[in-house]
Amino acid sequence: MTPIYLDYNASTPIDPSVTAAMRPYLDEAFGNPSSGHWASTPAKAALEKARSQVAGLLGCVPDEIVFTSGGSEANNLAIKGTFFALRHKGEHIVTTTVEHPAVLAPCRFLKQLGAAVTYLPVDSTGRVDPEDVRRAITPRTILISVMHANNEVGTIQPIEEIGAMAREHGVRFHTDAAQSVGKIATKVDTLGVDLLTIAGHKLYAPKGVGALYVRGGVTLEPLIHGAGHEQGRRAGTESALLAVGLGAACALASDLEPMARVRALRDRFWDALQEGFGDRVALNGHPHHRLPNTLSVSFVGMIGAELLSRLDGVAASIGSACHAGRVELSPVLTAMGVPEKIGMGAVRFSLGRATTEAEIDTIVDQLRAVTVRSVTG
Repeated sequence: MTPIYLDYNASTPIDPSVTAAMRPYLDEAFGNPSSGHWASTPAKAALEKARSQVAGLLGCVPDEIVFTSGGSEANNLAIKGTFFALRHKGEHIVTTTVEHPAVLAPCRFLKQLGAAVTYLPVDSTGRVDPEDVRRAITPRTILISVMHANNEVGTIQPIEEIGAMAREHGVRFHTDAAQSVGKIATKVDTLGVDLLTIAGHKLYAPKGVGALYVRGGVTLEPLIHGAGHEQGRRAGTESALLAVGLGAACALASDLEPMARVRALRDRFWDALQEGFGDRVALNGHPHHRLPNTLSVSFVGMIGAELLSRLDGVAASIGSACHAGRVELSPVLTAMGVPEKIGMGAVRFSLGRATTEAEIDTIVDQLRAVTVRSVTG
């Protein structure tokens, strides 16, 4: 069986156009972009072109882009950097229960240093109520951090509404857009954010590179202290190679038209599952406010890990784990209030630009076969 990859939310392959853009920088432009001589000039030019490409995707100016080692570092810089820069004004942070660990873990760390963190609940579709955000804001609130779209179920949060509230109250607003960039529109002024996270390996760039959008005038305490790289916001010699890869991927992601085909495939997949399984399959996440490539479903009465192990050559993710004979739901499904009988059968299929109709049809046929064997066996 030809392997089928449906785990694009975990990591994407590097797009061939991105590989082509990076290749010259494996052998050329080896100089330090900050050195200021002939060997550094090509590297510096490549770095700044990439910065402009990232800025073009987000609708901001290049100076507002800080290159990082990935989404986790960008989230940490946004959250910790804000806390240390504004702790004289307050210590309160507002976030949600369904954030990525790269947001939740920094918040837990900052609590040891005196931060007060409010974790807002979500509804059964994984969506936060903007009015809950409003009620959580206090005179000591210095940061709101709400992800743009959930990596597990694909639910898109009401970022524009929250952004308007943040501006109204003069509170800094960060969104982790690692999963949404390249799938839906992510213009920072439309979203109303001050800080926005990008992870390269979620949008067909290499692993090990990302970016943080920092609105002009927003100050952050650096995580990494050293020389004045990235306008003093992130010390460390920049990699022209990785920046070029991220820039090329962001240029590719500016065209969202291919996502219409991905959405159609995702819907074809869901329709086939409903037709084949009826009430034995349930959708996890919002039916409409959801990433166009993401389909998280639960096969009722089954265990997702066991089901996935029976699929031949299919790469996907599960929403529960079995420990010592007990099924534990993911924190996201738990926060959504998904019953254990349903959640234990959760599988996330995330499609990409290379996914085909034939692959979707093959997986549906496999699922029908393995579930029939499970019932009759």
